[in-house]
Amino acid sequence: MLRPKSKPLRRSVNIPISSQLIEDAKALGIDISRAAEAGIAKAIAAEKTHRWQEENKDTIAGWNDYVSRNGLPLAKYRLF
Repeated sequence: MLRPKSKPLRRSVNIPISSQLIEDAKALGIDISRAAEAGIAKAIAAEKTHRWQEENKDTIAGWNDYVSRNGLPLAKYRLF
């Protein structure tokens, strides 16, 4: 029997946030904790992307050079 996916564990943390941001979020009914979590997740994804691009920049440059000289492999099979 498959077990349902459990929710990720959550931890409380203390972070300083601008008083004005907190007031505005509360006035708009924004869940500050969820908004912060979403922002952190977005920052993590962006940093992982940046690091991957940096780690693979030589390969990417090599591939781009190959394509500029030879065209796309299998281009004759493209339907557009």
